[in-house]
Amino acid sequence: MTSDPEAAEKSAAPRPSRDTGRTSRTDHVVSGIAQMILDGDLTPGDRLPVEKDLAARFEVSRGSLREAVRALAVLGVVQSRQGDGTYVTSLDPALLVGPLGLVVELQGAGHALHVHTVRRLLEAEAAGLAATRGDAAADDVARAHAALSASGQILDGSGGTVLDHGALLEADIAFHRAIATAAGNPVLAALIEALAGRTARHRLWRGTTDAGADQRTQREHEAILDAVSDGDPERARVRMSAHLLEVEDFLRAQAG
Repeated sequence: MTSDPEAAEKSAAPRPSRDTGRTSRTDHVVSGIAQMILDGDLTPGDRLPVEKDLAARFEVSRGSLREAVRALAVLGVVQSRQGDGTYVTSLDPALLVGPLGLVVELQGAGHALHVHTVRRLLEAEAAGLAATRGDAAADDVARAHAALSASGQILDGSGGTVLDHGALLEADIAFHRAIATAAGNPVLAALIEALAGRTARHRLWRGTTDAGADQRTQREHEAILDAVSDGDPERARVRMSAHLLEVEDFLRAQAG
């Protein structure tokens, strides 16, 4: 085996194209570093070996190695610190699932209904799980109550015409985030955050064009929280599902 990864890489053949070859080598490094984490060779907070050692380990150039590290940084797996090297992140689900939000954004209006359908399935289950956790979800349930109170004050002071839809949307997002967190599953909460956070504009659109939508949303949120607080998982699932179907029905009507 050659001791010069740069030379070995240049002499590798056959290669369909320079771009394809580099992409393949970058993927090789991404997979290799991921495997090091899976094997326990690297753990959250660990610093990656220096570039020279990693390049030799994977038999790639430093250019390919840097591309792989950048890709892993985008995925939330590593974090580069200026002048201090590259470290494995906490690998928190919110970091790792976060890039899914960009995928949702890129889907565009043509796939909005499909995205909301997936969101409904996840959030209905989250509401059901939240209803089973009792005191363990007390803090999150309190945050959901606070979000409901905030939106209620906005609606009560609107005189029937909501002017600050942005503030109302913030309260809506806070309510759904609290219910998702109350489920006690950080991966589920991260998936919901990636979907719900990036579909906010659809809810804002509905609130500004569908008369009475904001008031209906408030009543539906109250029914969901009642079911969660009562420890009734089936009712919580049904209430959340019915609530989110409202948005889907709106999008379906607009598409029609």
